Amino acid sequence: MKQLFPGIWQWSWFSQEKQLDFNGLLLDVGEHRILVDPPPLVPDDLEQVKRGGAIDYIVVTNRDHEREAAAYQAEFKCQLYVPEIDAPQMQVKPTKTFRGGELLPGGIWVVHLRDQKSPGECALFIPQGKGILIVGDALIGKPPGSLSMLPADKYADAAKAKEGLRRLLRYNFDAILVGDGVSILGGAKPALERVIQS
Repeated sequence: MKQLFPGIWQWSWFSQEKQLDFNGLLLDVGEHRILVDPPPLVPDDLEQVKRGGAIDYIVVTNRDHEREAAAYQAEFKCQLYVPEIDAPQMQVKPTKTFRGGELLPGGIWVVHLRDQKSPGECALFIPQGKGILIVGDALIGKPPGSLSMLPADKYADAAKAKEGLRRLLRYNFDAILVGDGVSILGGAKPALERVIQS
């Protein structure tokens, strides 16, 4: 597990099938400790999480990022938040659902992204520092240092999906932390602009 910013750590689990790192985040924001889109934690990372104190919430950004959410909800006896639109298509039983525009614990804003692979796909915006965006499947960090969308066949309409990403440009951010691939810790907004303009 590596620290990316004050109060923000990332760990990765390599997917042989996708040939990508699946990333999870540990956020220590405000009064809360939150896991986002958690893939498996190796024993050392699990111990590090436990040493920091109780986990209050797990937040899942889309229906395909359940990953280890149910297992860690049981492990940490915490609340589980998922997108309202995706909840009926998920195996987990959330404590609460959320919609775009909501403010989650820790001062995290929900940004609903239309026309993505999952109808409930949400990004999370943390206004600390120069601004941090967390994305699930809306963007992948591949190749390292740049962003790309999923293959066109993953969307009902890839052009609409790209247009749906435009609303992220309204936010002031410098970093994009991706659920899949390599996160961009600085200069991420121009990388997003390149995806939208391509």
